Amino acid sequence: MTTSSYPDTRLLIANEWHDASGGKTIPVINPATGQPIGKVAHASIADLDRALAAAQKGFETWRAVPAAERAAIMRRAATLLRERAGDIARLLTQEQGKPLAEAKGEALAGAEIIDWFAAEGMRVYGRIVPSRNPAAQQLVLKEPVGPVAAFTPWNFPINQIVRKLAAALTTGCSFLCKAPEETPASPAALLQCFVDAGLPPGVVGLVFGDPAEISGYLIPSPIIRKVTFTGSTPVGKQLAALAGAHMKRATMELGGHAPVIIAEDADVALAVKAAGAAKFRNAGQVCISPTRFLVHNAVKAEFTRALVQHAESLKLGDGMADDTTLGPLANARRLDAMAKVVDDARARGATVATGGERVGTSGNFFAPTILADVPLDASMFNDEPFGPIAGIRGFDSLEDMIAEANRLPYGLAGYAFTRSIKNAQLLMNRVEVGMLWINQPATPSAELPFGGIKDSGYGSEGGPEALESYLNTKAVSMVGV
Repeated sequence: MTTSSYPDTRLLIANEWHDASGGKTIPVINPATGQPIGKVAHASIADLDRALAAAQKGFETWRAVPAAERAAIMRRAATLLRERAGDIARLLTQEQGKPLAEAKGEALAGAEIIDWFAAEGMRVYGRIVPSRNPAAQQLVLKEPVGPVAAFTPWNFPINQIVRKLAAALTTGCSFLCKAPEETPASPAALLQCFVDAGLPPGVVGLVFGDPAEISGYLIPSPIIRKVTFTGSTPVGKQLAALAGAHMKRATMELGGHAPVIIAEDADVALAVKAAGAAKFRNAGQVCISPTRFLVHNAVKAEFTRALVQHAESLKLGDGMADDTTLGPLANARRLDAMAKVVDDARARGATVATGGERVGTSGNFFAPTILADVPLDASMFNDEPFGPIAGIRGFDSLEDMIAEANRLPYGLAGYAFTRSIKNAQLLMNRVEVGMLWINQPATPSAELPFGGIKDSGYGSEGGPEALESYLNTKAVSMVGV
């Protein structure tokens, strides 16, 4: 195992880093060792008031900056993020656990997202509408909605901020982020790139502390005009209700329980390679992670053997080690959650084909796990596991697999494998998700919509659709005098 220095993290207010006004801090734990490696400032209400005031002032400045100049600053930030990706990745791995290569990939992907949104902001167009009165001119204008409050998760500390941040900045909004206390240093390093790129004071801010207290204070604030959240469905529903009570625009990217449909004519080797890699990325702590493997009985035995072989080929270890391909779970709570999923499935008749237990006594290591013949009433097939566990169940028809894919209230992502254009067309039209990947791993990109339906949320964090929730539409009709 290799180690790297890890800094204490403070609050970012008006482009300056501050300790919490009361001096309170929260320990940051390395999930590979279970030991504290640093501290993060715990914001007080007074700190939140200062951050809100800075966000309002920053918005008043930033909204007046031409889109081309905003884009130039964002591109400089993306360049800095690329230059610092290695150092940021080491912070991310120490606080979150994912392998170093995955962490660096996350940082570099973040730079691509920033660049795309910087360019897309140049294409926020209004329009001229022909008037029924020849003396009048009718315009439709697009204006930034205002200061944004963002609440982001620990599984992708950079990626989940960047998608929100880039959309907000390119449209002229200021951005106040409540990032995860478990993984504070990498978000801080990300926002430092924007400060160093020349962003005016207050346009970005970063706070940490008690999540319920912060959301309960920021969302009702008259300064905040847009709320964006990535996290669990239960918490998302609470924040959406709070935002609705105060008439705030909201984007919710919530939980998933992604089905993987393996049709009778699927390329099994491709399915295992693509879905297996996606399943164990970030130890399965991914909202779009494949979880429910719905496999035609004609190929179930072959698929199960191959997926078990893939899982057993993974190298579990500290993410800082060069040969690690599967890191620890992000916190100790996930160990208990994984054990409950496995115990419940086994008690209901499922077979543990591989894994199924904690590895070692220090750190949050859980073996990559394949559960075979999982019954439909098992927790594994009803509740998002959010860990390195895949459940397999056999079916006799594609129609039955689609019905099972749609049974749950989740509708974030789905995967399917088939050689038939007819099957692919049926899957495309019938699977109820916001994102569907057929015969390939997940390939989310800045230019594609990213978001779910049903209990998996609403709104997009990708594509031009992502900008709409950061913009107000104003109709203007003018007659010359």
